[in-house]
Amino acid sequence: MDRDYSNLFALRGLVLYLIPFFILGWLIGYLWETLTLGLAGLVVWHYYYQQRLTKWLWQSRNLLPPTAPGSWSYIYDGIYRNQRRSQHRRRSLARLLRRFREAAEALPDAAIVFRKDGSLLWSNKLAQFYFGLRWPDDAGMRLSNLIRHPEFFSYLNKGDFSEALTIPSPMRDSLDIEIRVMPYSDDQFLLVARDVTQLKQLENMRRDFVANVSHELKTPLTVLQGYLEMLGDVENTPPAMTQKALTQMQQQSDRMKNLVDQLLQLSRMETPSHDVFEHVVDVPTVLGELRQEAEKLSADKQLKLVFDVEPIRVYGKSDLLRSAMQNLVTNAVRYTQAGGNIRVTWRKVRDEVEFSVEDNGPGIENEHIPRLTERFYRVDADRNSDSGGTGLGLSIVKQALEHHNSHLEVNSKPGAGSRFWFRLPAGLIEERLGKAKSQKR
Repeated sequence: MDRDYSNLFALRGLVLYLIPFFILGWLIGYLWETLTLGLAGLVVWHYYYQQRLTKWLWQSRNLLPPTAPGSWSYIYDGIYRNQRRSQHRRRSLARLLRRFREAAEALPDAAIVFRKDGSLLWSNKLAQFYFGLRWPDDAGMRLSNLIRHPEFFSYLNKGDFSEALTIPSPMRDSLDIEIRVMPYSDDQFLLVARDVTQLKQLENMRRDFVANVSHELKTPLTVLQGYLEMLGDVENTPPAMTQKALTQMQQQSDRMKNLVDQLLQLSRMETPSHDVFEHVVDVPTVLGELRQEAEKLSADKQLKLVFDVEPIRVYGKSDLLRSAMQNLVTNAVRYTQAGGNIRVTWRKVRDEVEFSVEDNGPGIENEHIPRLTERFYRVDADRNSDSGGTGLGLSIVKQALEHHNSHLEVNSKPGAGSRFWFRLPAGLIEERLGKAKSQKR
């Protein structure tokens, strides 16, 4: 409640207080003595309520002020009103600070607020995860002591934050953290950090992909260029050499064509597909065609091919499944030694359906198995080059299976052969999906 308090009001109260003392002193003949006594009483009165104010401010736990008459009532009420205002401001600031922290915690990036001297003021949970900070325990400590990295130390000391800094996370070496610093106030800075591990991996993959494609194309182009230069002098080139050159150029041309076709196929497969359940794939028929192709391909090596196929049809993309199965069968034929055995199965395993290709070839070392589906990755580069491989076959298999909620499994032991297999979920089996649709109807 606002009150009008002025010097005139205070003077009027003093006069009204002294009038009785003035009249009494005039009547008894002791005017100044009586006025002095009245003023002394006024001083004692003020001192008493001053002590009550001090006790209320520093000792009392009661927020309400004590009752007091006169001018002290204005003082008590004014202090109480200012306290309420300050309390309201503190609550507003606390709500604002809480909202800021909640917003900072919701950010996908780590956030750190620090002073110009490098001392930590605040950090969100993601920053604590990236850098191992403990807030508020680490409040006031220098960031260079908390994040121990030479490049970060130089970055802070230099004070030039126009460029971002990328360092490994002190907590996990596998994480690459990009740091950006911007002024937050006159004496404070805001550090924002984000995980760029995947971006760096993608950049490395892109760089490796370009290098691998360039390398794969360079070899056949070099062969073609060499033979073309040789055939430039047709008159001095023996017919046998000319025939060999034409054969080699045809092989290298086919190899480049296969590489481009497989790259295009991979590119198409990377597009998400949502119509898997709209097409029925007659897998037994597809495997019958693949068997004929495998028999022709393995005629010179006298391989023993066994196809154990159950009459199971599935929902999916025929071209993708055929490509996956064809690559697995072709790889087995290509890398199995002459006179070897290859067994291809398509069968029910509990509620799922399994496709597997098993051979008794040279096998694969364990360290290579996790990387077999990487593009252009080769266990034996020379062997693949001789056999015309591009290093993309198992990458195509991986992409094709991802469209069907499946993945490739590999069991292999050096000298004992290999088994490549995958399972399609029960929801893709034609009979099960057909029953489900009929029940809904």
